[in-house]
Amino acid sequence: MSFTFLYRGASLVRRHWIASTLAIAHLLGFVSSVDALMGTRTAPGAVAWIVSLNTFPVVAVPSYWVFGRSRFQGYVIGRRDTDSQLHHALESKMALVEPFAVRDLSSHLDLPAMERLAKLPTLAGNDAQLLADGEATFDSIFEGIQSAQHYLLVQYYIVRDDDLGRELGRLLQERARAGVKVHFLYDEIGSYQLPTRYLNDLRAAGVYVRSFHSTRGSGNRFQLNFRNHRKIVIADGITGWTGGLNVGDEYLGRNPDVGTWRDTHLKLVGPAVFALQLSFMEDWYWATGEILEFDWTPSQANGRNLPVLVLPSGPADRFETASLMVQLALSNAQERIWIASPYFVPDEGVQSALKLAALRGVDVRILIPEKPDNPLLYFAAYAFLGPMLEAGVKVYRYHDGFLHCKTILVDDKASAIGTVNLDNRSFRLNFEITTWVYDQAFAQELEAKYHHDFEHSHLMTVSDVVDRPWWFRLASRAAYLLAPVL
Repeated sequence: MSFTFLYRGASLVRRHWIASTLAIAHLLGFVSSVDALMGTRTAPGAVAWIVSLNTFPVVAVPSYWVFGRSRFQGYVIGRRDTDSQLHHALESKMALVEPFAVRDLSSHLDLPAMERLAKLPTLAGNDAQLLADGEATFDSIFEGIQSAQHYLLVQYYIVRDDDLGRELGRLLQERARAGVKVHFLYDEIGSYQLPTRYLNDLRAAGVYVRSFHSTRGSGNRFQLNFRNHRKIVIADGITGWTGGLNVGDEYLGRNPDVGTWRDTHLKLVGPAVFALQLSFMEDWYWATGEILEFDWTPSQANGRNLPVLVLPSGPADRFETASLMVQLALSNAQERIWIASPYFVPDEGVQSALKLAALRGVDVRILIPEKPDNPLLYFAAYAFLGPMLEAGVKVYRYHDGFLHCKTILVDDKASAIGTVNLDNRSFRLNFEITTWVYDQAFAQELEAKYHHDFEHSHLMTVSDVVDRPWWFRLASRAAYLLAPVL
C-alpha cells in the first residue's frame, strides 16, 4: 500500500501527520546522507547508503545510525596518540622492548611499511608454536592459565556458557582466588548469549570483568556494527595466545550442525607478547578508563629467536590498516601467497592486488569453506570470483567441516596468524589483531597445514561460476551490492 493512497484516504489531521513524518524522514535522510558521504570509507558503501537514505528514509535512517557508520569515535590508541594519558603511561614499557627491535631488515619482507601500519616495531627473541584446531589450542591455553602466578589478561569475541566456556570460567575463578590478578574482557555483541550468572560468578571470585562496550561515546551511541573481534590470552606478560578460536563447544567440533571445526591459533613467548598486551590495555582503557599497571620486564624466550610483528587494526585507525596489510603482503610476494579465510568478500583494492599478483606469476591460493555460515557472503563471492579465476588465482573450497582459519603464508619467509577475515567487516568495522612470524622453519609448518587442507578441498574452475543458473547469478550480484554495508 503506497503512501499516496494512505494520504488520500486519511483524515485532514492524519494527512498532516503523514506529511510531517515524511518531511522529517527525508530531512533526516538528507542529513544522514551527508554524514555517509563524509564518513563512509568506501565509495560503493557511500553510494549505497546515500541512495537508500534519500529514497527510503523511514527504513534507511535508523538502519544507518545502527549499522552504517564506519568510524569509531573516541578510542585512544596509546601507540599512536603521543599526547594521550595512556601513551605517557606506556612510554617506560615501550622503552623496555626497544633493545629487542629488529635492526637488520634485509632478509625479510617490507618490514618498515608493516611497522608503520602497526605503529609497533618487529621484535626479536621470540618463540612461537602453531596450534591446529580446538583441542591443541585450549589444552595449551588452559595449561598456561593454570601456571600463571601474577596476572592473566583474557579477551574474546565469543564466550559461551557451555562445557568449554564453563571450564574457562572455573580456571579463571581458581586463579583469582589464588591471588592472581585476572582481567576478563568480552565483546557484548559477540557474547550476547552469555548469562549474567556466568559474569557474576567470575566477579564473586575476584575476576575483573568488563564488556568492550562498543556503543560507549556520543559518536557510537546507536551503533551495533562495531565489534571487538580479537582473541587474546596473556599469562604474566611472558606467554600469549591469539588466533581464530573463540570459546565454545563448536570450536572443539562438538556441534553436530557444524561438524568438524578447522582453525588455527598461535602460542607466543618472548618480548612480542608486549604488543599483545598493549592491544589489550588499549581495549581495557576504552572499556573502563583504567590504565592497567603490571610489573613486567621483557626477556628472550628459550628456544628459537624469531622476529615477530604484532599488528592490531580497527575502525579507530586513520588508515584501513587490515586491508592495507593484505595488499602489502600481496605486493611483496615473489613466489607464492596462500590465504585462508572463512569469509571472503575483499574490497576492490585487495581484489586487484590478488589478480595482479597472479598475473605476475605468483602462486596465489585462496582457501575458503565449502559451506560458510553466512549465506549473503557465500552468494556475494560468486560476483567477483570469475575474473579472479581467469587471472590465475586458485580458489580452494574446504569440504571437511567448517574452515575458520585466518592465516597468510608469503613465500618461505612470512606467516600470519590472526583474527582478520577478508571482508568489509574485518577491514573496516572490527577491532582485529594479526601476528606475523618471519621464519622459514615456521613457514614450513604452516605450509604443511595448508597442504593438508588443500587435500580436503576442491579447486574451483571458471565453469563453477559461469555455469550457475541465472537466479544464482542474480542473487550473487544482489548480495555483492550489500557487501559494503554488511
